[in-house]
Amino acid sequence: MTSWRSALTVLELRDLHCLNTLARLKHFAKAAAECGVSQPAFSMRIRRLEERLGVAIVKRGNRYLGLTSEGEAIVRHARRILDDVRFLEQDLLAAKGRIAGPLSLGVVPTAAAYAAGIAIRLHNAHPGIVARIETASSLVIQQRIEDGTIDAGITYADSISSDVVEAEHLYEERYVLLAPESLMNGRTGTITWAEAAELPLSLLEPGMQNRRILDRTFEEAGARSQVISETNALTISVVMASEGACATVVPQVLVEALGPFSNMSVLPLVEPDLGKNICLVTASREPQLPAVDALRQVTKADL
Repeated sequence: MTSWRSALTVLELRDLHCLNTLARLKHFAKAAAECGVSQPAFSMRIRRLEERLGVAIVKRGNRYLGLTSEGEAIVRHARRILDDVRFLEQDLLAAKGRIAGPLSLGVVPTAAAYAAGIAIRLHNAHPGIVARIETASSLVIQQRIEDGTIDAGITYADSISSDVVEAEHLYEERYVLLAPESLMNGRTGTITWAEAAELPLSLLEPGMQNRRILDRTFEEAGARSQVISETNALTISVVMASEGACATVVPQVLVEALGPFSNMSVLPLVEPDLGKNICLVTASREPQLPAVDALRQVTKADL
């Protein structure tokens, strides 16, 4: 009997793309929509793929329940094949002096404004590159770099613990209190972490690296923050502060990108004077995808 490994050589790239999308999104309807087909047609593709390979790829149930062990192995092969095809396409274009194609970038929420600026400069330098930016936790970013579902990440340097990724310093993340003037009573200058903890705050949810950093810093200052709202989107906290409901702690780079804010106070946080290194992470491979090399060149221009 022909093994599924040898059967991979006669499969359509479209089938592998559908399977890879399903493994990434873990949802049939969402995967079908991203692939531009109806859910019944998408499910039929997966079923035919299983029949062709002679193994069950997806655990059966009323909803997506995950991949079988064989399915996980097939997805790993599929990702390498799709990655090689992308590299071939981009390398051929690069040989003609043009870098183009999709580039997926995972970003911690506090670096989203910086990533937007990078995407603009990347487009100006290489209009053919289409950047797809997703916000995620530092842990998810590392996992997705390792499994090949994103091309690069912008995350905290101290969250990188794998020897299969490379990290390049980008900037130091420093923090400010963003608060409605009604809460500050005309205060200017700086504010201590202990003083900020006494205000009603909207912060990122506890599972995010930024929240863990802030919680540790408040603790070191001998204070307990008065959190009234938690979110996975920093813009929600900014909007709540702009509406006068609370204050929030945000990176200085975000204020520089979105400001100035009317009727808002922006006070650097001190005691302690905190800074965290933000880096660009990519998979350790040579040669690198041309679009990733282009991203590296754009970020190096900031240093």
